[in-house]
Amino acid sequence: MKQTHVTQGSSPGVPTYVRHFAVFCRWNTRRIFTRAVNNGGFGRRVPAHAASSPPVSLCLRRQSTAAAAAFATSPTPETQENRKPKTGILMLNMGGPEKLEDVHDFLLRLFMDTDLMQLPVQNKLGPFIAKRRTPKIQEQYSKIGGGSPIKAWTTMQGEGMFYIGFRYVHPLTEEAIDQMEKDGVQRAVAFTQYPQYSCSTTGSSLNAIYRYYSNRSDRPKMRWSVIDRWPTHPLLIECFAEHVRNELDKFPAEKRDDVVILFSAHSLPLSVVNRGDPYPQEVGATVQRVMDRLGHCNPYRLVWQSKVGPMPWLGPQTDEVIKGLCQRGKKNLLLVPIAFTSDHIETLHELDIEYSQILGEEVRCGVENIRRAESLNGNPLFFRALADLVQSHLKSNEPCSRQLTLRCPLCVNPTCAQTKAFFASQKP
Repeated sequence: MKQTHVTQGSSPGVPTYVRHFAVFCRWNTRRIFTRAVNNGGFGRRVPAHAASSPPVSLCLRRQSTAAAAAFATSPTPETQENRKPKTGILMLNMGGPEKLEDVHDFLLRLFMDTDLMQLPVQNKLGPFIAKRRTPKIQEQYSKIGGGSPIKAWTTMQGEGMFYIGFRYVHPLTEEAIDQMEKDGVQRAVAFTQYPQYSCSTTGSSLNAIYRYYSNRSDRPKMRWSVIDRWPTHPLLIECFAEHVRNELDKFPAEKRDDVVILFSAHSLPLSVVNRGDPYPQEVGATVQRVMDRLGHCNPYRLVWQSKVGPMPWLGPQTDEVIKGLCQRGKKNLLLVPIAFTSDHIETLHELDIEYSQILGEEVRCGVENIRRAESLNGNPLFFRALADLVQSHLKSNEPCSRQLTLRCPLCVNPTCAQTKAFFASQKP
């Protein structure tokens, strides 16, 4: 019998035990990060307009996502007090629209980002593409509850300890830096939430920090450093392995050994890859460590999703691999989002609906069982990984990794060189 594992539907309310889980996560995260820093502490001050809670009725994948919503709607006095931290940790991510009316502005910023993509006459073509794609993307978000849960998860993962800086939605990276400067932060740590580095993701966020100062011809009031990649951190690997094991156990016992594990990551245009972007090999390193931790229990492949437009992208594409394996008799599949740590549209819609549900139910495809491993989201072990990364970085007194100082061999973006020099020259 065919089994597909997809989103569990919207929750009209948050059960008591889920609220208890959220409270535990708040307490556990605060305790861990307080231990991590003892030179004045972290502080999180999200700009006022960004403090509104995402809807509880987000399309929830498992009840733990309800915990994120409960958490985001239940601030405590400690998390709202105005701290004046000496050390500020800025969590960097792409972000996602919380409401359908936010989709256009999200897409506009995305298609205008020359670090992410370079289009002919981008100042005209970018707005045109954003306007044209808005209805389709709004429809996709409406199917996962009307908005992205990424802010709820990011808030949960760093509650009371971090500033949040998104690239394409509020609170924007620049707004977070404004707040950090106003709060009198002395040491700032840019902490990418992308485990594997790419010039189009982490690189774009770091360029935004550099431009914040260069556009103002102003020297930073804070000393900056950056956690720019962490693809093989032991606790990250353990989290992924744990979630793979949990999902494998839900396959029929007689099919379990035959399951093919498909590690799915966001693809990149080959033009970016061929310039020397390190993302593909860093994703591969994560996959290898996870399979080592699992004892290579099942066959596996690294596949790529979210291709956009007619240009060649890194492959093979996830949907094509699903079809190809089924045609060759491999009909029990486990999808693992290996470059995403929190749920968002690429997991909740693309993996859960487009692949697991629609493609999985096509008779001609022939899938028997297709499941998707849960994202790391609210896993307390993942909170420990974040805490350990920050603690180790602060103890190192290094401004960045050695890898960050190396430009892509065929880089065409002059800002990248200036950004790398900016962070490498900092004295944490």
